[in-house]
Amino acid sequence: MMKMAVQGIRTGALVTVAFAAMIGLTRADDFKLEPVQVGEPQRIEVFPPAIKLNGVREQMQIVVTGFYPDGSVQDLTRAAEFASSNAEVFNLKGSVAHPKADGSADLKVSVGGQEASVAVSVANQGAPQPVSFEYGTLAALSKQGCNAGACHGSPSGKGGFRLSLRAFDPELDKLTLIHEDFGRRTNSIEPAESLLLLKPLMKVPHGGGLKIHANDSAYEVIRDWISEGCNLDPPEQPRVVKLEVYPPSGRLLKRPAHTQQLAVLAHYADGSVRDVTELAVYSSSDEAVASITENGLVVGKDRGESAVIVRFMEFIESSFVTFVRDIEGFAWNNPPINNYIDEAVDAKLQQLKFLPSSVCTDEEFIRRVYLDVIGILPTIAETQQFFADTSADKRAKLIDQLLERPEFAKFWTLKWGDLLRLTSKQVGDDGVYKYHRWVERAIETNMPYDQFARELLTASGSTHLNPPANFYRTATDTNDCVETISQVFLGARLQCAKCHNHPFERWSQDNYYGMAAFFNRVQRKNTPKPDETFIWVSSSGEVTQPRTGKQMKPWLPGDGDVEKADVDDRRGIFAEWLTRPDNPFFAKIEANRIWSHLFGRGIVDPPDDFRDSNPPSNAALLEALSADFVKSGFDRKHVIRTILNSRTYQSSFEPNDFNKDDTKYFSHYQPRLLSAEQLLDAICDVTAVPEKFGSLPPTTRATQLPAPDLVKHEFLKIFGQPERQTVCQCERSSESNLGMAIQFFNGPLIYNKLRDGNNRFRQLLNEQKADQEIITQLHFAAVNRPPTEKELAATMKHISSKDEQIAQHNTETDAKIVAMNKAIADMRRTFEVKLFDTKLQAIPETLRADVKAALAAEEGKRSEVQKYLVEKLGASLAVSADEVTNALDEEAKKMVADSTAQIAELEKQKQALGSRRIEALEDVCWALLNTNEFLFQH
Repeated sequence: MMKMAVQGIRTGALVTVAFAAMIGLTRADDFKLEPVQVGEPQRIEVFPPAIKLNGVREQMQIVVTGFYPDGSVQDLTRAAEFASSNAEVFNLKGSVAHPKADGSADLKVSVGGQEASVAVSVANQGAPQPVSFEYGTLAALSKQGCNAGACHGSPSGKGGFRLSLRAFDPELDKLTLIHEDFGRRTNSIEPAESLLLLKPLMKVPHGGGLKIHANDSAYEVIRDWISEGCNLDPPEQPRVVKLEVYPPSGRLLKRPAHTQQLAVLAHYADGSVRDVTELAVYSSSDEAVASITENGLVVGKDRGESAVIVRFMEFIESSFVTFVRDIEGFAWNNPPINNYIDEAVDAKLQQLKFLPSSVCTDEEFIRRVYLDVIGILPTIAETQQFFADTSADKRAKLIDQLLERPEFAKFWTLKWGDLLRLTSKQVGDDGVYKYHRWVERAIETNMPYDQFARELLTASGSTHLNPPANFYRTATDTNDCVETISQVFLGARLQCAKCHNHPFERWSQDNYYGMAAFFNRVQRKNTPKPDETFIWVSSSGEVTQPRTGKQMKPWLPGDGDVEKADVDDRRGIFAEWLTRPDNPFFAKIEANRIWSHLFGRGIVDPPDDFRDSNPPSNAALLEALSADFVKSGFDRKHVIRTILNSRTYQSSFEPNDFNKDDTKYFSHYQPRLLSAEQLLDAICDVTAVPEKFGSLPPTTRATQLPAPDLVKHEFLKIFGQPERQTVCQCERSSESNLGMAIQFFNGPLIYNKLRDGNNRFRQLLNEQKADQEIITQLHFAAVNRPPTEKELAATMKHISSKDEQIAQHNTETDAKIVAMNKAIADMRRTFEVKLFDTKLQAIPETLRADVKAALAAEEGKRSEVQKYLVEKLGASLAVSADEVTNALDEEAKKMVADSTAQIAELEKQKQALGSRRIEALEDVCWALLNTNEFLFQH
């Protein structure tokens, strides 16, 4: 088939930077830092406003901020000059203050013609201050990544040395570091010769490579702890209760400002505060925007926003840093504002200097909104009707119509089917139909989302009579309940917290089992009926934390332990908390999930992974969207309608010079591959050949399948249909693979539909439609627009070239057939004459002479004369065709047989050539199905 040049679309690569544990550390000298361009600040501010160094190991990171007349701020720490009014009391190493002797002094700071002074008090310099095992040694090991999951923090450790993951279990670490292997890892007599230091220094072979330097703070802490005798923390040592990061609420830095020094303070239960900037672990949510050195210096790389994640032991805090720069030629064009969504999006775009794309065409809009709302392509009639509508509100009217169509509920049930794991394997054949219909009915009637969640979470009884009870059939035990509910309704992936505190988030193991206490009493029992389970709640059943052995009270995020949870069924308490209008998770998760379905990525992305290290790309937008969701009474259709009516949703996929680098701030629509089910339905619609799904009704579409395991379909699996084994949206894949290419280049599904005698273009041929009309209808069916002049000319040329080939070939073939038939006739005539002459011998001699004379006289008309003689003299002179055939000799017979076979083959070729026009139309349809414009949602 001919590959045709059909209009395609640009598909920008979506770059997703996942948050990963820091194994290697980024050192300041790894960066080529630009000098700070100080300019003329209006004033400067020093953090902290007062410094207390209460112990020989104390130090304090100083941060200097410049404030400018235009309202901008800049970190001036690297450019500032620091001086101690009394070097005997404290001195400075760079921008870090270190104590020397008890007393008071002033820190003098000057930069850009501005000066500031900070009081410094130093105490307890004569008193010992042992290194804290937990907040010193273990923090230092965490800093260097020694106890990360890829290193000694893995379940089995590395090289025979195992630490608890991120210092989660100090008791295990005490055993490993001090007592295991006869204490050979530490050498209190010669601390520098300890394996705990020699290996990360690479002074002896170390599989993990170089992890530390002798001048690192972490090295000094571990060395001093060993030299002090590897002491453990006394029971009365105050615990850290809070981590503080400065600047706390983030910074907007405009070029030339491009760095920000952080200061990290640990607050203890006794009220004391300690600077842990050099022992904290840092990471960036977007390395393309910003990186962070090991000592907390944030370095901007490109415009955008990044969350800076700061971790010290089990404490995690985040701070946002936004980097902007002037873009040559950029001018805000005041695009139209349809609703609050555009206001929030435009504010972020204007701040980052991304210019939004223009509004999409009607051709783009109708295709986009049909696929997003009801999952299928518009029909030709629907498309043409929309194009013909000249009313200003035709897009809003179409949105309202689509939201009320039955396909809307069916398509969005498919999405929830993935989340709720609707499979016949999980809930049985009967159960999957009943559960699917319940979800579909909830969406069809626009059941408020809070009611939807409550009915799922509090369901009991027969899974057949009360379908939402199947929620506890797919969530097979208490742990599964916690992980499913937290991911679906809280946007939190808590699997890590089952065994240890979450290494990158605030969720602890206690939190996990505190939530489990709400669901531990849920019981499941099979009934005598096939595939039916009865869900009920026991009057007892507490949860024990496996590591501590402590019986856990029910615990709610943000609220803490629930003291009054003495009811048998605690699920109602959780559901009531979850669906409260002021719940910080519930509305945001669903609003963001809806957004991700309509844009291909969430404001938080992945949409089921809310965490400090994965911040929203536009926090104000998410807040506004969730607030509107709550205000509407958790009306999902309202949120969808609002998004669809925004200019942001209706933006073109075509980027401009000022937003082509944007992949997450929604300055233009991001093309994405249609889902497996959408693609299959679209192919069926374009070819007008429906797909049959086993015993399901013949009108069933792929986007309406109750469960993927009811009908196994190779095409759907190749294009990423999930098996629904998990609630993670990541199970549905859109990653390209070789199988996808094979399906579209030479796959049986498309091939069979193109060859089907009842497909779209064959029906149009049977209706005697002109080629141009057929081409136009194929374009409307596949890409929802008429062909361009260039496309029409190319396809018509392709079809006409086939017609010319057919005409020329048929002319040549007809000539060959005529020549062969004449040769056969001449051969047979020769034998016919011989037979006639033989029969003449049977008539009287006198008459025979007259006949011969007549034949000789009319030599050129022998056939006519012979026929006349037969009529006059009797049928005995007639020569039949069979007589001629029988009279042929072997050579003549072979000549006739060969010629007859050749004629039959030529006739067959003529008949086959008659289908070349159909083949040309197959080419056109196949080419359309292989365009980006068809394959991608845009």
